[in-house]
Amino acid sequence: MARMKTCVSLYSLQDEYLNKRMTLSDIMHFVEDLGAEGVEILPDQSLHGSPDISDETLEMWRDLVAETGLTPVIADVFLNTNLYKNRSLTRKECIDLLIREIKLADRLGIRMIRLMSMAPYWVIEPLLPYCKWYNVAIALEVHAGMAFDAPATRAFIEEMRRADSPYIGLVIDAGLFCRRFPRVVRDYEISAGASPEIFGYLDGLFAQGTDLCQAKKKNGGEYPDGLKSLMKTEHDRMSAPLLEGYENCPFEALDEYMPHVRHIHLKMFEMTKEGPEYSVDYRGLLEYLHARGYDGYVSTEYEGNRFTPVGCPTAEKKQVAMNQAYIQQCLREIQGTGGGYNVRQQCVY
Repeated sequence: MARMKTCVSLYSLQDEYLNKRMTLSDIMHFVEDLGAEGVEILPDQSLHGSPDISDETLEMWRDLVAETGLTPVIADVFLNTNLYKNRSLTRKECIDLLIREIKLADRLGIRMIRLMSMAPYWVIEPLLPYCKWYNVAIALEVHAGMAFDAPATRAFIEEMRRADSPYIGLVIDAGLFCRRFPRVVRDYEISAGASPEIFGYLDGLFAQGTDLCQAKKKNGGEYPDGLKSLMKTEHDRMSAPLLEGYENCPFEALDEYMPHVRHIHLKMFEMTKEGPEYSVDYRGLLEYLHARGYDGYVSTEYEGNRFTPVGCPTAEKKQVAMNQAYIQQCLREIQGTGGGYNVRQQCVY
């Protein structure tokens, strides 16, 4: 029987980790206490020496997995093609890097790696033999601003369909399904010098069931005159491309891709006191996935941390805890089963 399971991406707690307020052990036990069933890691952030970690680091990881009982679900991989100042990596170098990531995932007991949006389609064929040998799937993240109609995404999907392998799939980012423009983004950009009128314009687009990305496409790839007239500062012009990264797609946009969906990022900008996330209708998305028999993990991915006002502490732990509590409640009601709820989550806010 298909059942969605809860997961937390450690991307959500990166400020706690990078500023040494929490160790990897602290974070893993925090996720356990939330009642999540799985964990999503960024190996090059969390594991020293990645992808060529030492035996000691591997043993530490295995001990944490055993202690917490968390399932290591997926590893987030970034294909850094600009490692050198004077050139991009060759295709062979790219493939070799990803082979090392596949081997690392196998050592960590992880059966899937997420390829960052815009990963080239030509990695699929040479990686497939390694995916099969090590039993590790690769899945491209489909991200707002780089969605199904982006040329690189289309090319990857076409090659995925041609290869027709269970070792290739998609990770869907819920930033595709914003129903309102995130207000933490608005507030942060205005504090940095953006014109408030721009966000009134964006709010109007979302209220009409569309977004800036779609409006730009309909205008031949140019920003609509209504938006251009509101751009008053250099900051407005520089930040405008970033404002395309929040899309208002219908859930049905996933229909034809559901057989290839391997993992869900529940992108989260701001959990509200009322319960739901401010921008994304998680309940609606979970109901859509349940109706289509999705049998996989839904992973908390907090991105509001990057929009924390200067001088203010991030709210990573509180926001992640609120998100997991809400998602688990939704899953209990939608699936009629436990959502991984753990009574200790009452103590972690």
